[in-house]
Amino acid sequence: MRRALVVTDEAARHPFLMSLPPHVRKGTAPVEARRPSRITRQDVKDFLVAYCACFVCVSAFIS
Repeated sequence: MRRALVVTDEAARHPFLMSLPPHVRKGTAPVEARRPSRITRQDVKDFLVAYCACFVCVSAFIS
């Protein structure tokens, strides 16, 4: 039986997974991103700036 010269893993059962090296396929546990638990003053300022900018643009477009 002739085999291709490409190293694949037939146990992976998917062509993309078969092409990955074993150390990549094993992987690690995903790291959860930490989210800030509070709304800061800077968050409120950023929201108001974006809201006012959108309001001005829409008002200018309508008038």
